[in-house]
This record gives sequence, structure tokens and C-alpha cells, in this order.
Amino acid sequence: MTDVIFIDLDGTLVDHRGAVFAAIDRIGRESPNATVAPEELATAWWALEARHMWEYLDGECSFAEHHRRRAASFLPLLGEPVPADPARLDAWIAERYLPVLEEAWRCYPDVRPGLEALNRLPHPPRLAVLTNGDPAQQRAKLARFGLLEHFEAVLTPAELGSAKPAAYAAACRALRTSPERAANVGDMLSSDATAATAAGLTGVWLDRGIDFVTGSPSPDAGAEVLRIEQLTALAELTAPGGPLARRQP
Repeated sequence: MTDVIFIDLDGTLVDHRGAVFAAIDRIGRESPNATVAPEELATAWWALEARHMWEYLDGECSFAEHHRRRAASFLPLLGEPVPADPARLDAWIAERYLPVLEEAWRCYPDVRPGLEALNRLPHPPRLAVLTNGDPAQQRAKLARFGLLEHFEAVLTPAELGSAKPAAYAAACRALRTSPERAANVGDMLSSDATAATAAGLTGVWLDRGIDFVTGSPSPDAGAEVLRIEQLTALAELTAPGGPLARRQP
């Protein structure tokens, strides 16, 4: 049977995409010299986030530096000068961006009921968050919504030394289990479901109706994967007789 279930955070537990767009929309509307409309600013910031986050995950820069690079590319769109002093870029992130982003964080309504349903199972699985995000920021999200108590661990590239999908094997070692006894749940079909399956875990796709990166309708699942539309359905997969309960060691 499945011993450990790893659960993604952004797009799975917390609506990070919605928070980013809300935050940048607000920043844009408060920037009288912006050179493009607020909705275009949000799209531009999202593209910069993807680019510079992968630079961080690939080890090209620190987490703070990836924020600086993003801010330096974005400030001209606000009609603002780019400071040469890295400390001023840090201050822009800390004072202008992070407070409005954190204010816009929202936990999906199915999350707490879904976790509580798992805990009520006769033999509840061990739960861990597996995320590519920054450890301090991700723990802050979980703490904000009272979710930390549900998880044995919060695993990030900082602890594991690699990001998903390469991190799946390291995550299993960290939780003292084998891929055959682990499942991974997340909203991204490719990196959360099919990549986890390729690594020997059971991948479960939480289809929230849109692609997390593009905002377009959900992609075609293609190869057959376990698919749920609400986190509350995960307990059914894990209950006695469900596909996760039937897994053999």
C-alpha cells in the first residue's frame, strides 16, 4: 500500500498564480508612469518569474538574486529606474512586491477538507509537501492557512539538492520510503503526474481546470494517469480498495 503521499503546494494547496496576478495588477494601478496596462504587466511578470525561477532551480543564482533579476527586468515597465545597488532591488521586492503578494494568497477551498479526509482513513498515509519553491516562503504559506500540522515534512530544493522532477528519488529517501510505496499529487500534469510516475511513484493529477503556467484550459492527459478534480477525492483513492491502497511494495 502507499506509505507516503507527496503533495505539491503552488497551484495545488495555494493559488499562487491568482495571487501573482492580483499583486502585479495592484502594483501596476499604483504606478502612474507604467508603460503598459496592468494586465500586460501581470503577464510580463509571470513570464519573468518562470525564467528567473528556473535559473535559481538550475543553480545559476541564489533565491535573492533571482528576485533581483526579475525586478531589474520589470521596473522599466513601471517607468521606474533600475537601481545599481542590489540592496535597493531587495528593498523593492520586500516592500513593494512581497506584502501585496502575501495579502493575495488564497488557499483552495477543497484543501483542508481533503487533508482531514485523509487523516480519517483507517490507516492514513504519511503526508509531505514537495515543492520547488523557497523553503521560508512555502512554510509561511502553510502556516498562514494552518496547514503545517498536516505534514510530516516540507521538502524543497534547498533540502533535497534538486528540483522536481529530479527530486522525487531524494524525497523518497528523506521520508525513508521507496518510490513503489509513494505517490505524488499536483496540478501540473507533466511534472507532478507523468514525471512522478516515470520516477516509480504513482502520479496523481489534480486537474484544477487550467494549466498553471499558461492559464489556458487543462491539457489533454494523453497517457492514462490517475486524475482528480478536488483534493477531497484523494481519500477515495487511498481508502481500502482504492488504487493507492492496492499498490504492492
